[in-house]
Amino acid sequence: MITLKKEKGKIFAPLKGKWLIETPEEIVRQSFILKLVNTYGYNLNQMDQEISVSNSNRGQGQARADIVVWKSEKDKLEKKSAFIVVECKAEKVKIREEDYFQGYNYASWAGATFFVTTNEKETRFFNVQKDYLPKKLEEIIDIPNVSQINDEKEIDKILKATKAFERDEFARLLFKCHNIIRNNDKLSPEAAFDEISKILFMKIRYERNPQDESVFSLKHFKQGELNHEKNIRPSLKNTPRDLPYMQFLFDRTKDEFKDDELFENTDTIKIKQISFEQIVEALEKYNLSDTSDDVKGIAFEEFLGKTFRGELGQFFTPRTIVDFMVEVLDPNEDELICDPCAGSGGFLIKTFEYLREKIEKEIQHEKEILKARFFDKRFSKNSDKDPKSLNDKVNKLLKQLNQEIAINNPKGRLHKLSHNCIFGTDANPRMARTSKMNMIMHGDGHGGVHHHDGLLNVNGIFENRFDIILTNPPFGARVDKSMKISENDMFNDSEKIEKYVERFGSDYTNALKQVNDNIGKSLIDLFDLGKVSGLTEVLFMERCLRLLKPGGRMGIVLPEGVLNNQNLQKVREYFEDRAKIVLITSIPQDVFVASGATVKPSVVFMKKFTQEESVKFASVKKESEKEINDKYVFEIEKIKKEQLSKKDINKKIKEVESLKTEEIRKLIKEKFDYEIPIAKVEKAGITTTGAKCDNELEDLAKEFREYRKNNKLWNDNIQRFNYVFKGNRMLRGNGIGEEEVFYGE
Repeated sequence: MITLKKEKGKIFAPLKGKWLIETPEEIVRQSFILKLVNTYGYNLNQMDQEISVSNSNRGQGQARADIVVWKSEKDKLEKKSAFIVVECKAEKVKIREEDYFQGYNYASWAGATFFVTTNEKETRFFNVQKDYLPKKLEEIIDIPNVSQINDEKEIDKILKATKAFERDEFARLLFKCHNIIRNNDKLSPEAAFDEISKILFMKIRYERNPQDESVFSLKHFKQGELNHEKNIRPSLKNTPRDLPYMQFLFDRTKDEFKDDELFENTDTIKIKQISFEQIVEALEKYNLSDTSDDVKGIAFEEFLGKTFRGELGQFFTPRTIVDFMVEVLDPNEDELICDPCAGSGGFLIKTFEYLREKIEKEIQHEKEILKARFFDKRFSKNSDKDPKSLNDKVNKLLKQLNQEIAINNPKGRLHKLSHNCIFGTDANPRMARTSKMNMIMHGDGHGGVHHHDGLLNVNGIFENRFDIILTNPPFGARVDKSMKISENDMFNDSEKIEKYVERFGSDYTNALKQVNDNIGKSLIDLFDLGKVSGLTEVLFMERCLRLLKPGGRMGIVLPEGVLNNQNLQKVREYFEDRAKIVLITSIPQDVFVASGATVKPSVVFMKKFTQEESVKFASVKKESEKEINDKYVFEIEKIKKEQLSKKDINKKIKEVESLKTEEIRKLIKEKFDYEIPIAKVEKAGITTTGAKCDNELEDLAKEFREYRKNNKLWNDNIQRFNYVFKGNRMLRGNGIGEEEVFYGE
């Protein structure tokens, strides 16, 4: 066992046997050397640091690998091929393979089997696939320890343990934890899920804080408990913190995530300590702060779906439907997105992932431009020293570009996306909390999610604000006239109100009036369509349309009856007067059966009228009404003069008025004519049992994208950025001006 030694601005490097300047990069390097020795069992004699490796191609020169590990000291002395090459960085951002291109080269040049990238935030492992030209990397979940180094079967097993394998294993572990609670504590599936969630976030809190051993393990829990009961708890006597260690840790976790509103102040761990310890032990192989978002996020979502399939299945929109709806609406980075019936957060997560991928692709494109600029034909003519200095220069610039996708950089594009663009509500407190947790597991974007009635304004969710609404509202329930708006619906946090007013201005102050000025009134009376129907799907359709800004677009899952039920004709007319229907897709009921739904669904896409379209529609409506009114004016006058009773005259006039209304609607449609594509899908990726099948939605989404671009259904309004480097400063330009994104060191 060796320890990290630091003093007076220097750090000891055991592989060099001397003290080095304590740079951020050197701290990362020496910390990983310790891990190779203490965790994986390697000997210092079979390792070296800053080793020159070279490409056999003439002129490519030499460069230095941060850490090299050989299978044995003998292999090292005989200068045989390396076994593991490690590339270290100080930057605290998500590791991306392309950012370590020089380390990748070092690994392949050194003939290594494994390549590791590590920084202050995370570590990732790769299999260097030597049979390919150019050599490729495949991400795996770990490297071998020293006892496995000569065991070909074990090495092969490790090389085949890819990220997809890790996702499945993590999901299995979550189900194992669920069974522990079921067997030991006899809790319902939903209550068991709550307890597992608490432990997951206790683990995340622990692992976010720098420790020599950063994984929350049973061993560390036991050590912490011993110290807590002996040295800490006695001093907390007669205070709210006088708690057993398990509850004390959860109290600290509630403090850490207070702003995220994940837990109630009164929440406690509700399982036996033996259950808690068994779960901690089962999960200890994962460092959740290091585990990639697509591993823990997808595993968490799978666990969610199976846990809530029964009672709460209606809160889960099948993933194939979610993917299709997001693809059709094709959100952009600068657009605001909302789901007022967020459930487990499926639409919000997919939108966040969709936009994050767009941003990452653009940043990758910028990196390719940057690398092409420096690694041109002249590079091959450089001297042996140049590759290292040039690599260092390019990496400093890449580090600055990485700030755009660093979730904790307030000026970065990913931070702005997650903090300013994604919003949602759910009236069910468990699902609102689950949605937040689900989004954190997928990489963030949870701050705009609230526990609140989706029909009412809250925080950043109010009328005429959003570019995109994606939702699957509750079907079939009714909002009764007796359901009143109460003081419980008011938002009274003065500190947060002040922040929201500062952020949203007078629009937010006006939005609060929807609740504050209507205390004691019927909720249904807030809606125009409340006079027509109290069905939740109808009220949410109106709510979503109101949330959209002019020109905004909506994708909504609806029962097919809304589109063809004669009793809901006025509902359809309401939307025809305010929005264009851009696509209707009939979905097989099979897809939703797995989630517990019994109504055949359709997915309806609309675009709210722009100001120009509203003016045009109003003009067409006025012309049509005049034309039809003029047509029947003499007929109505004639009826009035007939020798009939007043009752019969009114009856005949009413019949004519009904005919007029039909003809006016028909004439409006003729004058304000546009095409409405209708698609019927037989297979949508999921069977009644939840098994996978063919997915026609994927091709439909591609076809629609071409159709809507050719027909200019909406403008993409894509905000193009260009990057300028001035010394150590990086500026982001958008065609209007330049914004400082990151100060270099």
